[in-house]
Amino acid sequence: MDVNAVLVPGQGSQTPGMLRPWLPLPGALESVARWSEVAGLDLLAAGTTEPAEVIRDTAVAQPLLTAVALLSARALDREPDVVCGHSIGELGALALARVLTEDEAVSLAAARGRLMAAAAAAAPTGMAAVLGGEGVLEAAAHLGLEVATVNVAGQTVLGGPVEALDALAAEPPAGARVRRLETAGAFHTRAMASAVPGFTALVAQLSPRPARLPVVANADGALVTDGRELLDRLVAQLTGPVRFDLCLATLAEQGVTRVVELAPAGTLTALAKRALPGAELLPLKDLPAGVPA
Repeated sequence: MDVNAVLVPGQGSQTPGMLRPWLPLPGALESVARWSEVAGLDLLAAGTTEPAEVIRDTAVAQPLLTAVALLSARALDREPDVVCGHSIGELGALALARVLTEDEAVSLAAARGRLMAAAAAAAPTGMAAVLGGEGVLEAAAHLGLEVATVNVAGQTVLGGPVEALDALAAEPPAGARVRRLETAGAFHTRAMASAVPGFTALVAQLSPRPARLPVVANADGALVTDGRELLDRLVAQLTGPVRFDLCLATLAEQGVTRVVELAPAGTLTALAKRALPGAELLPLKDLPAGVPA
């Protein structure tokens, strides 16, 4: 039996003009106008004409990525059996699962982006990808760094104070390659703690619905359908690591045979290629031929 999974990408995947391919879809311009209002941002300009340095801003990137993913989902040729988002992509995943409305997802993404941007501005922190090597976790703990993301085995993202990241780059663990990432701060670590109260208050105002399809949760790869639990996990995700390696393991256990990554696609299907050998991988980069526009 074919099992169809949809992946929703996270921050860092944004590119200038990424909204443009999806605007010919019926109702797209009306949706973008409405989402711009709930987000307090001109998402049309952000997704069509603004340069990379503007959409790199956390407060812009997060609602924009959510909007682009939700628009591209309208071009899907079939309903997914399971959905999984990466970091901010979890909000798009919850909208696909009907836990939240699209408007709620974009509005919450905008608030999340503003809160995380403010937390990042409070202290000089950052992130670094560590590829391979031995004793990575021990080195991180010694320097006061935290695991922010594990994408696949041997690919770990650490976050924490800038001076600690500098020390890691100067003396990396044996056999490891360290690459600094262009982020405003150390996402998914305790550096985001000041964003938690405000985000918790916003989430508490929502009335989530049960998921109509399983959502693979970032923290541990669990299959979750309870709407309130999924929202509570969104709060915990601010300061907890994204274990996308565990998410991919769950998809493998579910026997996924087809993976579609929503726009701006490419990053997650590249990771899935290693974890889901034999699965059909479809990064949704442009409006597919034959889709009514």
